[in-house]
Amino acid sequence: MSEIAFIALGANLGDRAANLSAARAALSMVAGVELLAASSVEETVPLGTLVQGPYLNQMVAVATTLEPHALLLRLQRIERQLGRIRTQRWGARTIDLDIVRFGERSLQSPTLVLPHPGLADRAFWLREVAELDQLLGVAL
Repeated sequence: MSEIAFIALGANLGDRAANLSAARAALSMVAGVELLAASSVEETVPLGTLVQGPYLNQMVAVATTLEPHALLLRLQRIERQLGRIRTQRWGARTIDLDIVRFGERSLQSPTLVLPHPGLADRAFWLREVAELDQLLGVAL
């Protein structure tokens, strides 16, 4: 049985639009994951206090038969394949993939919290979730 997960994509290094596109393509190739819908892309200022360029952000909805931690491992693999190097929290990145929502699940582990704890504080994520809910026909 599959569940719908919302995954946030963000990039502020290199060809940001191409990085988002490559991430969407890589997601669609993961066994047990089907890309259902994608929000609009928007440019946002970086979070945190580090000086860096603006981000392009987008959120996608996927149907997945994977468990949350298994999906997270696949997302981290895609990040590495697309040149992400984790050196500094809140630092610039070629791609960032975050599970924002995973069905109706709540989860707290050392590596994954669901729903994502930053969801309520990021207006762009709230807009993207609302857009995906509308695209998927979810009652608001």
